[in-house]
Amino acid sequence: MASSLRLSRRRQCSSSLLSFWDGQLTGSMSVILVILLCLVQPSWQQKDPLNDFCRRWGHQTTVIDRQLLIDGGMLDWNPLSQNPANYSNSWLLYNDLDTSPAGPGMPQLHANLSKNASIPNVSGGVLWGDEVNKRFYLFGGDNFGSSPSAPNLYSYDLLYNQWEIFGSPNNGVTSVSYGMGVGISDLGQGYMLGGWQSNASIPGWTGPPLATSGLIKYDYQSGTWTNNTGPDQIGRAEGAMVYLPASRTGILVYFGGIQTPYNNETIIASPMNQIHIYDIQSSIWYTQNATGDIPGDRRRFCAGATWAPDQSSYNIYIYGGAGFGANSSGYDDLYILSLPSFTWIKWWENSPSSARPHNMLSCNVVNRAQMLIVGGSFPKDQSNCDSSPSWGTHNVNLNEPAPGQASFNPWNTYQPDLTSYAVPSAIISVIGGSPTGGATMQAPATGFQNGDLNVYFSQKASAVNRTPTRAITTATASSTSNPSGNKLGPGAIAGIVVGVVVVIVGLLVAGFCIFRIRKSRAHVPDVSAPIVPAYNPGNATKMYPQRPDRSYDPQNPHIAQQRNTSAYQVLPSHAPDPVELSGTNSSLGNYTTVNADGNSIHSPNPDGVPPYTNTWHHPNSPPQDRKSFSPTSQHNQFSPVPTELDGESTIFSASPTPTYSTLGRMTSKKITPIHETYYSS
Repeated sequence: MASSLRLSRRRQCSSSLLSFWDGQLTGSMSVILVILLCLVQPSWQQKDPLNDFCRRWGHQTTVIDRQLLIDGGMLDWNPLSQNPANYSNSWLLYNDLDTSPAGPGMPQLHANLSKNASIPNVSGGVLWGDEVNKRFYLFGGDNFGSSPSAPNLYSYDLLYNQWEIFGSPNNGVTSVSYGMGVGISDLGQGYMLGGWQSNASIPGWTGPPLATSGLIKYDYQSGTWTNNTGPDQIGRAEGAMVYLPASRTGILVYFGGIQTPYNNETIIASPMNQIHIYDIQSSIWYTQNATGDIPGDRRRFCAGATWAPDQSSYNIYIYGGAGFGANSSGYDDLYILSLPSFTWIKWWENSPSSARPHNMLSCNVVNRAQMLIVGGSFPKDQSNCDSSPSWGTHNVNLNEPAPGQASFNPWNTYQPDLTSYAVPSAIISVIGGSPTGGATMQAPATGFQNGDLNVYFSQKASAVNRTPTRAITTATASSTSNPSGNKLGPGAIAGIVVGVVVVIVGLLVAGFCIFRIRKSRAHVPDVSAPIVPAYNPGNATKMYPQRPDRSYDPQNPHIAQQRNTSAYQVLPSHAPDPVELSGTNSSLGNYTTVNADGNSIHSPNPDGVPPYTNTWHHPNSPPQDRKSFSPTSQHNQFSPVPTELDGESTIFSASPTPTYSTLGRMTSKKITPIHETYYSS
């Protein structure tokens, strides 16, 4: 019965009602049982995304109109001891960037935005924000628990609190996950470099997962798709890419993550000293080697960019990430890549005793002065939540830390009124200048590898005066504005709902009485609703660098012990192959493992961290890792040698379904902050 409680209300109720109409359920009592199951189930599984929060990861974010919007990903509920499974997040949430309650010290989280069952809950996708038209676009990502639907571009309208479907991409563009995505509102363009294609993101995918090499572009205004080339023909994923307003139109800067250069299932790290630059106007890629204190190779980290007031330096801040190899679970540190000097600067790192490495998190820079870091998967912590009072939100002040601190600490409470950036002394000491700019180091220590870059960094991107393509009102995402004036208001809807509930209760009572009368005359055996087993990805083969028996698996991001599968069978897929982007074949993967009864299986590791083996799992389904971010942790140094992930997961794709009215809007509980939660020394 426990497995069935993890299923979504929609799936279980529809299954039960289907059985009823097929004649498998008979008698008044059977009807009552089915209706009661559908009505009562929310009390078993309904969770509050604020009060019950423990951790989130693999989500996608964007900032529009002073709101940090958070969509999809995976989550754990608090307390972990009573909620041992990982769930997909079915809410669209947002942090109000004009607030910073005294308790959590982070922008208040809200969960009252619309998102109904027609919108997929994905991980590893991208949100392309459009400040001008007050909407974002959702592209890519992996699905859980069911085959992915046909790839579509989805859009959320902040003005009217509603979702729209913009149709399937064309020009050979297919869905990818965990690529390097960035939206540029000033230009009205969204980009995605590389990413994984697999049976978790593309319907009918029968081949092994593929790391793609192309650069996808979407134009907000024309709705056109372009499939450009990447830096080369090597498949890439799990790195970071940011936009900088240099050159005439702007540039994209990409680094880190994984690459698949050997056209087989081997992956290697993309070196952190190898920086790729894409000039948007000319559509040309360049590569430049960086120097300085180069970070250890990593993937699934996050990055955010800001720049000096005079744009004499552009500074990209990165945090965390997973490593490669068997000697590290990842990183708990902050580095800065300063351009155009192409110099890495180590800014902060936790002590070894307090380090909490984590990955699959998000970074969003606010007003070029602060960087909000949300969530993450914690491979080394098996028991704690990620700062529940602040909903897994942490803040880095990108400016010079406040004077008087016992030790250097860039972590701080969020400040809604901090709207300017001053270059910190750690950068000035390397590139020269002052807090307002004037950097004297305007080229790499070894010189530019292509003279074009020197020209591009001497230019500033011209301001683009985009105009809205529709009427823009003062409504916001948290409003209850309705684009259609003839629809029912909230009061009328509430009255209808109450009336329907009263009628249903009356019918249940009448049905029960009829049943008691019939039972006194003849016995009718009870037939309960069938229990549908919860989806479980089971144990899939995985992949790791340089070994032919390692494979990419979209169901689990962590290195886990390869279990004996001789007693099981792998279900083949027979759907036709979709159109593929250019790239390299990353692995040979088994995606669904079942036992002889046809049920998916899972054998959890009681310790949560399996021993090292030669198998690797992709980030689509993070582990049941019980990981945490301690707000008082110190951060630890890691060797740049490759590191290897650990852990495994139990995934139930049907997350607790929020309650919607007929307008599809969900109500949320708000909590009273208890105490201040932020990083301190």
